[in-house]
Amino acid sequence: MEAAMGLMRRIPPKHSEAALSALLSLLPHHSADLLSQVDQPLQVLCDVDSGKEFILCEYNRDADSYRSPWSNKYHPPLDDGLYPSQELRKLEMEANDVFTVYCDQYYEGGTSSVYIWENEDEDGSRTADGRRGYLEEGSWEAIHVIEVVPLDEATARYCLTSSVMLSLTTNDESSGAFNLSGSIRRQMNMDIPVDEGHLCNMGRMVEEMESKLRYSLDQVYFGKTKEMICTLRPPSELVQTSLPEQINK
Repeated sequence: MEAAMGLMRRIPPKHSEAALSALLSLLPHHSADLLSQVDQPLQVLCDVDSGKEFILCEYNRDADSYRSPWSNKYHPPLDDGLYPSQELRKLEMEANDVFTVYCDQYYEGGTSSVYIWENEDEDGSRTADGRRGYLEEGSWEAIHVIEVVPLDEATARYCLTSSVMLSLTTNDESSGAFNLSGSIRRQMNMDIPVDEGHLCNMGRMVEEMESKLRYSLDQVYFGKTKEMICTLRPPSELVQTSLPEQINK
């Protein structure tokens, strides 16, 4: 199992579905652990009642149906599906409105879904082609799972587990064909007063975590890639400035 998880951490997200399927065939006795621990590229479905897309995942799935956070209905319809309580449903609706704005401001669009249920333990985002037109194809898929445990009347413990799957492709005259993908997972635990409400606390934690994840991905993937490319293919300005010196020598 440890070797399987190590392999999945090194597989590009675009190939993770095929890799997971192969591992399930090789390790059927570990299927439950693999399915619960391996993050797969997110899929979306359109809620016909609201006209909005929502994310399909294990946290809104019941049997073969998925509950929309917008209409609170299952697609396809399910007679005995699980639903959040009235109080949690109210918080879920507010959270989806807030994180839709967050998604648009931070990622210039995409699809965000928040699902809330009784403590037994999400938010996800997906991006497609960038508005600025630099990408031929790309996605940033983030999954945030937060467990809230009341400590007393004034404080709660928040346990956040975040995963990000990044994949992008460019193909233009300036950069040529380029493909970059990877994934990262981090955890954060905090004891926070609840006087401002759970949504404010969870929002701050998600914002802080995503900032850390963006920084890590920038340093590990973009930083190292840029360093390698500049070493192998120096910018044209450096080559031009070094040519006269070489000729003089």
